[in-house]
Amino acid sequence: MFSATFPVTIKDFKDRYLKKPYIINLMDELTLKGITQYYAFVEERQKVHCLNTLFSKDHRNRVFHDFRNGACRNLVCTDLFTRGIDIQAVNVVINFDFPKNSETYLHRVGRSGRFGHLGLAVNLITYEDRFNLYRIEQELGTEIKQIPPHIDQAIYCR
Repeated sequence: MFSATFPVTIKDFKDRYLKKPYIINLMDELTLKGITQYYAFVEERQKVHCLNTLFSKDHRNRVFHDFRNGACRNLVCTDLFTRGIDIQAVNVVINFDFPKNSETYLHRVGRSGRFGHLGLAVNLITYEDRFNLYRIEQELGTEIKQIPPHIDQAIYCR
């Protein structure tokens, strides 16, 4: 078994079915160093309305294709792209759906600071997400600050 992150479900599976496995856990090596993290409170209905009215499935597919090919450098992801997207030139991650656990948060937000680059993470937080926000901050030993009125581009671009 090999995984860049080791979620609890994988650990449970390993403990149940594998006898004396050799473990290389990269979670201990992953870091949020160089990534500035913010949150903004929004109402769930605002998020759903935005997604449903602005982007059809065809439009989302076209934008993602353009993003992969470098024609577009902005991409807002929901849980659809939590895993399996590996694009090196990402310096800003916007969490439209706030992750429910620290492994997913680290996996998503860590994309913006890969390979020694600076990064920015903006998290859209609903009232229900506030407990996950606090827990993720505690588990990862990080601080996610409230978004300021202006974000200096120097914190995520060199």
